[in-house]
Amino acid sequence: MESFQWLKDLFTTTDSVAHIALLYAIVIAVGVYLGKLKLFGISLGVTFVLFAGIVAGHIGFTAPTPILTFVQDFGLILFVFMIGLQVGPGFFESFGTSGVKLNGLATTAILLNILVMFACYFIFFDTRDNTTLPMMVGTLYGAVTNTPGLGAANEALGTIFGSSAPSIASAYACAYPLGVLGIIGATILVRYICKVKLEKEEEQLKALEETSANKKPYKMHLEVTNAYLEGKTLLQVHNFLNRDFVVSRIVHDGELSIPNRDTVFHIGDQMLIVCAEADQEAINAFIGPKLDIDFEQQDQPLVSKRILVTNSEINGKSLSSLHFSSVYGVNVTRVTRQGMDIFASSSLPLQVGDRIMVVGPEDAVDRVANKMGNSIRRLDAPNIATIFVGVIIGIIFGMLPIAIPGMPVPMKLGIAGGPLIIAILIGRYGYKIHLVTYTTTSANMMLREIGLVLFLASVGIKAGASFFETVVDGDGLLYVLTGFLITIIPILIVGPIARLRYNFNYFTIMGMIAGTYTDPPALAYANSICSKEAPAVGYSTVYPLSMFLRIFTAQIVVLFFCG
Repeated sequence: MESFQWLKDLFTTTDSVAHIALLYAIVIAVGVYLGKLKLFGISLGVTFVLFAGIVAGHIGFTAPTPILTFVQDFGLILFVFMIGLQVGPGFFESFGTSGVKLNGLATTAILLNILVMFACYFIFFDTRDNTTLPMMVGTLYGAVTNTPGLGAANEALGTIFGSSAPSIASAYACAYPLGVLGIIGATILVRYICKVKLEKEEEQLKALEETSANKKPYKMHLEVTNAYLEGKTLLQVHNFLNRDFVVSRIVHDGELSIPNRDTVFHIGDQMLIVCAEADQEAINAFIGPKLDIDFEQQDQPLVSKRILVTNSEINGKSLSSLHFSSVYGVNVTRVTRQGMDIFASSSLPLQVGDRIMVVGPEDAVDRVANKMGNSIRRLDAPNIATIFVGVIIGIIFGMLPIAIPGMPVPMKLGIAGGPLIIAILIGRYGYKIHLVTYTTTSANMMLREIGLVLFLASVGIKAGASFFETVVDGDGLLYVLTGFLITIIPILIVGPIARLRYNFNYFTIMGMIAGTYTDPPALAYANSICSKEAPAVGYSTVYPLSMFLRIFTAQIVVLFFCG
């Protein structure tokens, strides 16, 4: 037996590096594998790491508390920062016409979650116990399946209670599984309350898709027949129309060329124009009729090429400032960013990772490619420096004390809120200070998931020692019940309002609810019954603001009411 003493020591010597690394590796691996198991077609995903950690902590397979706390906080910082970088570029753009309404409904649901939590607290629990409300906060974030909110609440509790802060992960774990099922179940119930027919909703989306003019690039060949344009320059025509369009090629007296801002229009000129789809009718009516030809198929020395922006010096520069037409003799007609085509307006700032469609003589296009970088290898490596510069600023920002009357201690955004806000701002405006924020989707997801599993494993291991006492001997069943109420009541209020008051498509409502609860399984269910992109659009519209509010309100509730 002595020959195996080293193995026993590996599992029992809690302060050795090998033991701690082994602990995290086992908890995370077991949790991830178990998270793949499905119940009624739904899996808990990486959140099962929390439950694996609870079991490990309960049987005494643990590590020193300072180590667990450090790994927990570092994982949380990494997780929320990568979320911020992901949602930052679209955060402010999500407040369009319908976006304002959807985000308003999401905010209402978030506030209702908090109100239902307080109602359950006063109805079902002993309010004289100062640990009960913190445990209800844990129940709240399990019910809405929001792990960053749990982290923010944990951190805020630490500033009030110090090392004696209650382990709210126990209540979170009680409420989480039924929270996942409750979100989907309540969404289905909204469908029957509002008497929704899925077939009609699909038909409505199809009709909307066919009639809506959006900002995707639209290409057309026109002949100049408007006598007013004779002798006018391209810049004058552009300013008069007050609409963005690009003339990528022009044929004058049988000669094909690349126009620039000083190119003069003449009656009979033929041109290839790229514009926003919504503007094509006005431009067509003003310049002249469409032609049934295709310059791109003609035998001529001009080429079209997609070029990848990988030169960090280009990051944040507008198309007009790069003088493609006057300096290089080419035109940029389209920009593709994160899989979406964007019209190449003169004021559009380019970002590393963009793909631009360049039209012109082959040698000139090649010169532009060299200027832009056009090296996929440069994008394979994530911009680690930007991530950690952002983390530095985020932590400093999160530690700024904000004195608010009536609060026992100054409020701080903390290591969850600070990095999240800075990441959103860097993701949206980083190019203005020459920060390259591009990371591949896979790199973002990898860093985010590593941060999440480290956080969940640490929280679970720390909570494991007292978890079963809390659930079996304590108020575990009440946490499950109240968590279910916190989950479904706001959905059953906001869902019918979104349908009956604002007449949103049911699939958009499903996506909005999934985004409000930041719940990927609910989005996956919505996508499985809808052939269109409506659920994903609803989800992505409210997700950035919802994630921010979940984290921010966690600290507000704790600091205002748990002190």
